[in-house]
Amino acid sequence: MGAAKPVRATLGQLASYSSGSLGMGVWVTVPGLLLLYFMTHTLGVSPLLAGLTLLLPKVIDAVVHPFLGSLSDRQARAHGHRRRMMWWGLGLAIAMTAMFSVPPALEGAGAAVWIGAWYIVGNLLFACFQVPYLTTPSDLKISYHERTRVFMFRMMFLTVGLLGAGVAAPALVKSGERGDYAQMAIILSVAMVVTGVIGILGVRRLTEHTGVVQPDAHDHSFAEDFRVAVRDRDFRALVLSYLFTGTVTHLFLAAVPFYTQYVFGSSGLTSLFMGAFLGPAVIAGPMWLAVSRRIGKHRGLLLSQLIFIVGSLVLMAGGLLGVAITVVVVVMLGTSFAGLQLFAFSMVPDAVAAAEKRGTSRAGAYTGVWTATEATGTAIGPYVYSAVLAIGGFVSTTAGVDVVQTDSAQAALVIGFTLVPAVLMAVAMVFQARYRLDGAAPKE
Repeated sequence: MGAAKPVRATLGQLASYSSGSLGMGVWVTVPGLLLLYFMTHTLGVSPLLAGLTLLLPKVIDAVVHPFLGSLSDRQARAHGHRRRMMWWGLGLAIAMTAMFSVPPALEGAGAAVWIGAWYIVGNLLFACFQVPYLTTPSDLKISYHERTRVFMFRMMFLTVGLLGAGVAAPALVKSGERGDYAQMAIILSVAMVVTGVIGILGVRRLTEHTGVVQPDAHDHSFAEDFRVAVRDRDFRALVLSYLFTGTVTHLFLAAVPFYTQYVFGSSGLTSLFMGAFLGPAVIAGPMWLAVSRRIGKHRGLLLSQLIFIVGSLVLMAGGLLGVAITVVVVVMLGTSFAGLQLFAFSMVPDAVAAAEKRGTSRAGAYTGVWTATEATGTAIGPYVYSAVLAIGGFVSTTAGVDVVQTDSAQAALVIGFTLVPAVLMAVAMVFQARYRLDGAAPKE
């Protein structure tokens, strides 16, 4: 009797599931892209305080995400699925709108407190959606390369969300006025809710089609789940690598408005550069999938990291490159970004599958640790850049008030956008080199 044919998801199932990433892309992009600039250029918050405002809420995330991963496993045991927690996450739209609707009376430290408080609420609601959503591919009864295919679709839709938000959000707040920021948040929040509902229904369709691997029959403590995940050598190497990779990519997002404004003298280029960065990522997925089939995900991830390092160093030339050449380099970075996301995320289910073969089935716990790492990188990136700005003597301002930055501040904003990311990505490669699970890509 021949072997059973591997289960493959249909295009419709993958599209509906992946639609959840469209709204997710809004939250991943907009706060990282605009909050630092919003605080330092409209609300009069100092760079260092603005960086702390983005960092401290993520410290809470680092604790909460693994807990939500364990909670997700418990819900899967009790109800046979993880979707209940995802419905809670749709409340993120309220937090998104409130965060950018800062009362007129608040400036400086007061504005930072307002944003920080709503950022905490938003991150918690985002985690409620993200943790069970990203655990789904680990639950599916599918093969090694089919997991990559599922994540390729998910990353394509996520990138469309990143691209749409990354281009639309700066255009909607081009004037720099508070009211425009609030209006932008309302518009994008509606999109988040609609795509979130479609994504939840897509999770149901996909899991019913492929079948799911149920978590261990008995509940485990949060601490035990966390220990199991972090003691996994290959998963730990992947997590540490992605911590630095995520730090770099979110540093890039936070730095783009500064780079366009002070290197090229035009904040309007922010949308162009974001389009150049995220546009290629929409279509690069199939290319990276072919790379995965040829050399494996591990080597593909190392290649993506190396490309990002080279591109970052080229941008050290600053305005000497001109807009056209800079756009070409940013396109290269965007292509690398697609590989960074696809390979790293699709390797998490591989680590879960390997753990299941060793007798441990805790996909939610692994995903909780993973999303906590992602959240930490999301915060550290902007904070690192804000710290570099502060060291260089960058001066914050409020809407309508222009400030001439010193030469040291100008140098700092370029170094923080180029050399610092290259060094951090090199560290990511060192950790990734320790990964041994992907010794050879299986043939299917």
